[in-house]
Amino acid sequence: MESLLQYVWKHKLFPLSGLKTEDGAEVEVIDTGLQNADAGPDFFNAKVKIGGTVWIGNVEIHERSSAWHTHGHDRDKAYDNVVLHVAGDVDAEVTTADGRRVPQVRMAVPPSVADNYEALLTADRYPPCYAVIPGLARLTVHGWMSRLLTERLERKTEAIMRRVELCGGSWESALFVTMARNYGFGVNGDAFERWAMSIPLQGLARHRDDLFQIEAVFMGQAGLLDPAAIPERRRAEAESDAYFDRLRHEYLYLAHKFGLKPIDAGAWKFMRMRPQNFPYVRLSQLAALYHSCRADLSRLAECDTAERMRQLLGTSATEYWQTHYTFGRASSRSAKSLSAASLDLIIINTAAPVLFAYGRHRRDDAMCDRAFDILAQLKAEDNHIVRLWRECGLKADNAGDSQALIQLKTAYCDRKDCLRCRIGYEYLRRK
Repeated sequence: MESLLQYVWKHKLFPLSGLKTEDGAEVEVIDTGLQNADAGPDFFNAKVKIGGTVWIGNVEIHERSSAWHTHGHDRDKAYDNVVLHVAGDVDAEVTTADGRRVPQVRMAVPPSVADNYEALLTADRYPPCYAVIPGLARLTVHGWMSRLLTERLERKTEAIMRRVELCGGSWESALFVTMARNYGFGVNGDAFERWAMSIPLQGLARHRDDLFQIEAVFMGQAGLLDPAAIPERRRAEAESDAYFDRLRHEYLYLAHKFGLKPIDAGAWKFMRMRPQNFPYVRLSQLAALYHSCRADLSRLAECDTAERMRQLLGTSATEYWQTHYTFGRASSRSAKSLSAASLDLIIINTAAPVLFAYGRHRRDDAMCDRAFDILAQLKAEDNHIVRLWRECGLKADNAGDSQALIQLKTAYCDRKDCLRCRIGYEYLRRK
């Protein structure tokens, strides 16, 4: 209830006339102030007129005014500048640490707002705010989608910066790890990230011109060259495969040279997966891309269109994997190139976020803007989240929009954080 009272105060959803303190002094709210998400009063720099005198200071809000004492505000000098205390139930006087008595206003959540909030929290249909979506002003939708996309890129920037730190400050390594994670396409994302962190890129760079050696290290570090890791029903086939044997011997040599230890092969998921998505194929595609030197940060940072990024990041599996999905079992020939849809997902989830994060790191606004532009040039993703919002009347016109809608669901709807959502605001204020 306290968070809802704060919401009502912030958006002035209470009656603006007839407001009085418990002592009977008339109150006019000129400016509700800036909401504070950290320690201290709930709103900073509010401007209120109490009994004809204008006060500028902080406002604290509680469900019951006795919480002022429970929370120790009467002993905390950070609350000495509170000029008004707002409570749903005024059950106690409140004073500051210096002994000053703070004016109090009793404020109830309007019944319509309380009912609408309850409806949002308990609705069976998803999203619960679907009823107001068709009537939203285009400007409201555009502004909110833009903000959501920025939030999503900022969240991804935090993850990328953590990888930069884990990689000893190397942006090239962080790009490689981010790229690898997204080659897992959700199902194997964690395994790919763990695998990428185990690759000694600095040392391996001396072997970058030898695709076979690159693939040997990639497969070996994934634990996929260990016969014991291969299901028993297929182990004999793999061990009799000449390419498997060559890769394994090459890896053992390089593992000794670099002191490598593979990740647990049990981390990889194969069940209910299309063969073209098997880790073998994805690792081979990554090996070919790394060998080509096209996925370097310097070249990525030069891209100014989505098409140039497609040309840069497009890749195919190596020769052996064009006739195999697993070791020892041949299949019909296929280039096993990264599909157009998969390539766009790599740009959406890797290239554009890294471009944005690197632009923030360098304080290069033009680079950040290019990340937005590239997302706007790509088709919207087609997944259950995007389809859900489309059914409600919120259409994604491009990848920037679809990323915004994913952010809306994961950061707001799934957390029932309707009080921070602009669509939630439109729902709560309706009569």
